[in-house]
Amino acid sequence: MPTGPARTDRCFLFLQGPHGPFFSRLGAMLAAAGARVWRVGFNRGDAVFWPDRASYLPFRDEAACWPDHIADLIVAKRVTDLVLYGDTRPIHAQAIAAAERAGVTVHVFEEGYLRPYWVTYERGGANGNSRLMQMGVDRMRDALSGLDLDLPDAPARWGDMRQHVFYGMAYHFHVLFRNASYRGVRPHRALSVRQEFFVYLRRLALMPVHMIDRIQATWLIQTGGFPYHLALLQLEHDASFRDHGPFDSNAAFVRTVIAGFARGAPGHHHLVFKTHPLEDGRTPLRRDIRRAAAEHGVADRVHYVRGGKLAGLLNNARSAVTVNSTAAQQALWRGLPLKAFGKAVYLKPEFVSDQPLETFFRTPTRPDSRAYRDYRHYLLETSQIAGSFYSARGRRQLLRQIADLMLSPEDPYDALHAGRPSPRHHLQVVK
Repeated sequence: MPTGPARTDRCFLFLQGPHGPFFSRLGAMLAAAGARVWRVGFNRGDAVFWPDRASYLPFRDEAACWPDHIADLIVAKRVTDLVLYGDTRPIHAQAIAAAERAGVTVHVFEEGYLRPYWVTYERGGANGNSRLMQMGVDRMRDALSGLDLDLPDAPARWGDMRQHVFYGMAYHFHVLFRNASYRGVRPHRALSVRQEFFVYLRRLALMPVHMIDRIQATWLIQTGGFPYHLALLQLEHDASFRDHGPFDSNAAFVRTVIAGFARGAPGHHHLVFKTHPLEDGRTPLRRDIRRAAAEHGVADRVHYVRGGKLAGLLNNARSAVTVNSTAAQQALWRGLPLKAFGKAVYLKPEFVSDQPLETFFRTPTRPDSRAYRDYRHYLLETSQIAGSFYSARGRRQLLRQIADLMLSPEDPYDALHAGRPSPRHHLQVVK
């Protein structure tokens, strides 16, 4: 990386990031600001998306060697800042532990809590490890006093789906076919690299077929004339589901929701399961839903919608239920009753129901919409940064803001509570 004038003594060590060029572009910008920048790579996919060989540090040892290696690397490179995407995969969790012992600042990126037109940037941890988990709405309101902002509406669509899938497939192609020199660290997900690659390839090839299936299923629901509740499914392999939720599989969640619906919902109500936009078919969700619905005698009242836009279904729903999906925030923005399982940054008593599931389906309590609006305002002033990891336009908007936030000595939360909110763009990214 070019170093530029020495205007900072900071040293940023990058680990694994979102698929695609975002981390390399961010590293170049930090280097242009005068920081020293390094990247640890664990496979050929990491290497391909970090083109500067001089700052690339391949790790090819066994996974058991990683905790000692990262601790030594922090000392040897005089690392002041650790940068990573997601904080629960084993290599990242171990690195965070080493960084905390050494007094190193940890910068965590994640998909946006208010996705898709924002990404999440926090220090120390995200999702169930976020500082937001211990922060009440009253404290957020205190920090917002004196601020006035016309907030944008909740985004209704995912703006860069094809780019996301393309970069995922490209990454796993290199890991599958060009990874001979990396045999140490195994992927953090259950599927092998070969399986991951063909899952992405199959997903890309079947997009037109899935679109037709989705349009038909959505049309039947929207023209059915029945009241319905919306179950928002997570990706089963996603860290927020796996590490911060109470279920070991989506099938278990499906069985729980259908059982509660069958016991509590009025007989003329229906239940719609909506999959994550990136659901790739690695688990037989449609089969699991049909089987559970038949067991509880509600097969004719349970529907399945594969991915796609959420807004049209939310607009007419009676309520929503999920395992800590960020899509739940669109339900809250619309004032819909919400039942959520697991740990999530939006699980505040002001706007998430604590009713038993069958009671929730019978007579759901509505959220305090004013409290949620204050909460959302707080997120947009702190952890939510306009832009995206995958589309070129989204990366440009994100990069215009994020380097300055990372170079700031203050965490965005601390800055706001001290009365010094950081400048940022609240504009939505369009495709």
